[in-house]
Amino acid sequence: MRQAFIAGNWKMHMTCAAALRFLEDFLPQVTETTDRTVILVPPFTALSSLSSAMHGGRIRLGAQNVHWDGDGAYTGEISAPMLTEHGVRYVIVGHSEPRKYWCETDEAVNRRAHAAQKEGLTPILCIGESLEQRQAGETDAVIHRQVEAGLDGLELDSLVVAYEPLWAIGTGKTCGAPEANRICGLIRQWSGNPDLPIQYGGSVKPGTIDELMHQSHIDGVLVGGASLDPDAFARIVNYQAFTED
Repeated sequence: MRQAFIAGNWKMHMTCAAALRFLEDFLPQVTETTDRTVILVPPFTALSSLSSAMHGGRIRLGAQNVHWDGDGAYTGEISAPMLTEHGVRYVIVGHSEPRKYWCETDEAVNRRAHAAQKEGLTPILCIGESLEQRQAGETDAVIHRQVEAGLDGLELDSLVVAYEPLWAIGTGKTCGAPEANRICGLIRQWSGNPDLPIQYGGSVKPGTIDELMHQSHIDGVLVGGASLDPDAFARIVNYQAFTED
């Protein structure tokens, strides 16, 4: 069976003190299991604090982006060596917000992912269509293009892909589990790696997690808002994929 990956992306939330309070409330609620990897992805400023607090524990540390160069005149960016110094093991690339607000291209996403893998980080590479593209019937074509460009030349055994329909992120709307499963299946098919772990992301909540994790092609979730609440995120981490009668 493929490993499940449950990641909480805190975006621009949580001071260092707030992150440590979250951890104090969250950790006692997490059931120990070997079939899922749990990743917390705080803002860069909280990486050091969480790294120290989580050292030797079962929760992994992720970062929200990485630059394709190891150093340089890139104000506001962060390099892979800077992340690995703090014990970071996963890094999100290609999230819908950098794509939307900073015009991130598929080529730039691919370069970031390559830089991550070069330093031993596992990229969580996000792809997804906009509402306009879905309404125009372009979903499959958009996803296919992003898979081809985003995964080009990457080591597929050190990669997680997150399907995030842009219209479901931060809107309260969730792509229906069967449709999310269909898209994740296409991503796996187009990647050429039947073992590639694929997450779903987009307004994931405690009330939707069990059905999502029941799907055959969904190997985890990338959680935004619900990951800021230790109780809600613990429920998501402790999902129980229901079985059919």
